[in-house]
Amino acid sequence: METRLIVFKNKQIRRVLHNNEWWFSVVDVVGALTDSISPRDYWFKMKVRIKAEDGFEPSTVCRQFKLIAPDGKMRETDCANTEGIFRIIQSIPSPKAEPFKRWLARVGYERVQEIEDPELANRRTREIYKAKGYSDAWIEKRMRGIAVRAELTEEWKKRAVTEEPEYAILTSEISKAAFGLTPGEYKKLKGLERENLRDHMTDLELIFSMLGEAATTEIARKQDARGFGENKVAARKGGRISGQAREKLEEETGESVVTPENYLLEPENRKRLSSKQGKKDK
Repeated sequence: METRLIVFKNKQIRRVLHNNEWWFSVVDVVGALTDSISPRDYWFKMKVRIKAEDGFEPSTVCRQFKLIAPDGKMRETDCANTEGIFRIIQSIPSPKAEPFKRWLARVGYERVQEIEDPELANRRTREIYKAKGYSDAWIEKRMRGIAVRAELTEEWKKRAVTEEPEYAILTSEISKAAFGLTPGEYKKLKGLERENLRDHMTDLELIFSMLGEAATTEIARKQDARGFGENKVAARKGGRISGQAREKLEEETGESVVTPENYLLEPENRKRLSSKQGKKDK
């Protein structure tokens, strides 16, 4: 399943794509509409109140999906689709409710457009990265990386690998072999929490990520890997191919490919931090 962060008035809303429909984190929506210091507690009390006052059971419009929690781990989270969120919003006394409804309706409509025209989703993603200040060269690599990742996950599906948590474990195997770090360790190095790791990778980090995943896809096909165990072996082999290439480049340049650089930092700070890391790893 595809997960993404979107923003409503500076509040991050996690969402997951399930059966071509967006499901939104209820706790995040509650936080965006109430400014509560503890949206999770607010949601718990709200469920009790709604059931007592209206006889409506909120859990009937919710499903639990694994989303990235503040600690960087995937955790089960109450989510609702657009219709369910509208029903929940009716029980939240907030002046932000109407603007949020309009925003939510637009997000849902955009998804319908993207289903009818997949290229539209591609263009919108490029526009978002461009607006955030990423270079055209970086965006090209990031978009290619998304395509490589999609091809790998499709291959895993064909080979009897279930989605979560097995995808996360296999991804970790590739990353560990390619970079010497699991995705969680990598995010910690870069000072990230809920952010997408690959959105904070340098050009070279993206290239070696692609190599590891493309190699894993090819090995799985050629060796006809079946099930989680065999695909785990393929993931290690694919990641190691990328790792060996990375090590060779580092040997030739005297600089580390793996860097704490991230795009939350100002450009001059990113350069300074990257330079420091390169010297440290020599």
